[in-house]
Amino acid sequence: MIVGDRVELNLFTTLKCNLACSYCTEADGGSLGTQGDVTYSIEALKTFVDTHAHKKEVVVTFYGGEPTLNPTFIDEVIEALPLARFQLQTNGTLMDNVSTETLGKFSNILISVDGGELATDIYRGDGVFHQVTEAVKSIHPLVDGTITARMTWSGSNIEVQDFLDLAATFDYVYWQFVQAQGFYSSDQMKKKKEVIEELVNLFFTADKFIPLIPIMGIVRNKLFPHRAIEMYNGQTQCRAATHLLNITPDGGIYPCPDLTHDQSLRCGDVTTNTLGENMLKSTSDMPCSKCEAFSYCRQNCLKNLHVAYTQKDILFRTNITEPICELVRFLGRVVDKHDIKAWYGRQPPSVKQEILECSVYEYVEIMP
Repeated sequence: MIVGDRVELNLFTTLKCNLACSYCTEADGGSLGTQGDVTYSIEALKTFVDTHAHKKEVVVTFYGGEPTLNPTFIDEVIEALPLARFQLQTNGTLMDNVSTETLGKFSNILISVDGGELATDIYRGDGVFHQVTEAVKSIHPLVDGTITARMTWSGSNIEVQDFLDLAATFDYVYWQFVQAQGFYSSDQMKKKKEVIEELVNLFFTADKFIPLIPIMGIVRNKLFPHRAIEMYNGQTQCRAATHLLNITPDGGIYPCPDLTHDQSLRCGDVTTNTLGENMLKSTSDMPCSKCEAFSYCRQNCLKNLHVAYTQKDILFRTNITEPICELVRFLGRVVDKHDIKAWYGRQPPSVKQEILECSVYEYVEIMP
């Protein structure tokens, strides 16, 4: 289940949430809200880590639902696992629930948005974008690590300026194409490609470095291919295949945070201190090895591939997986239109370091 010397623990502090994002329950299989606060003990978690992650590097992400609905659990875990690094993935609307002391202990905070103000408020509720960006400005001086915008790219109301506005507020911007039905019509695909092309062109021609994780990751993987596999023992870049353990409030363990509703993938339990085989695997049915993007994408999202090709969900494959793969290929082609070697050579050492070793690569999927 754990490949290599790193373990990522995605701890679902609760499956409750204070928002009702319009695509969320479809994207996570309907598990949102099905469990409340954590029922296993901190001692059980410590025993599990001591048993299955002995002398391994441990990164803990507090996840949900909305993790800041259970701040006491967050503080207890931080105290119990002093050797771990900690990350928070949150919708950013309840940051007052997190103490100043706790904020200072996060290596990275991922805050979910859906683009700029228009898109975010459409999918998350009126005023959410303003609330979140004001919260970021308020907590930034208190956070010793980085604050990353985790943007779900859904509808056709996303413009290049949205990315630039986010980059002006957050340390990094990472986007992921939404994994839900109804967002990949021919018109929507055309719009997404237009924005991608304009955004990539701006990335390579702007006077100032724009911290966009997917483009940074593709440039790194194209210039230095070994970086795409070195943290994953040569396997797929999807961490769910190698070292990501998603622990639900009842103690159940799953390889993928979006597939915790699938009992066939349950591979262990914190309460019984058990960890078995990872059933989320690459198979010969998956077309990735023959794809032009494989060298830099490396089967980035096994959830999409598993549902489409292993479970053989034809609608999911044609309406979600295949369009997203097409967009990733298109993104790679647009990057290839630029002389990325020459661009990299012109960058100052600080930017070269960001491309090579950005710490946020460890916390997100890199590919969108």
